[in-house]
Amino acid sequence: MDIQIKKGLLDVCVLAVINKQDSYGYQIIKDISTCIEISESTLYPILKRLESGCCLSTYSLAHNGRLRKYYRITELGRQRMNDFYEEWKELEQIHDFILQEGRT
Repeated sequence: MDIQIKKGLLDVCVLAVINKQDSYGYQIIKDISTCIEISESTLYPILKRLESGCCLSTYSLAHNGRLRKYYRITELGRQRMNDFYEEWKELEQIHDFILQEGRT
């Protein structure tokens, strides 16, 4: 898969996971890994970028004697997901066109 397409999809996958419930890095990796492989070295820059873009906010909670950083989706993050859904509809139309025109 093209790396730029995958990058955009991973952003939305992260937002989708966190939209269900606030989460932390390791759990996000476990949740996303059911559909696409992702490593810590890939996830944390995505989380940082989404946080910098105001799509996510963070807070910390104690867990087993140490602080765990949790991510929460913001209204801007939800809007980004909605924008993706609209873009996806356009991609589906392009996909259908390619399949239709490509048939002989």
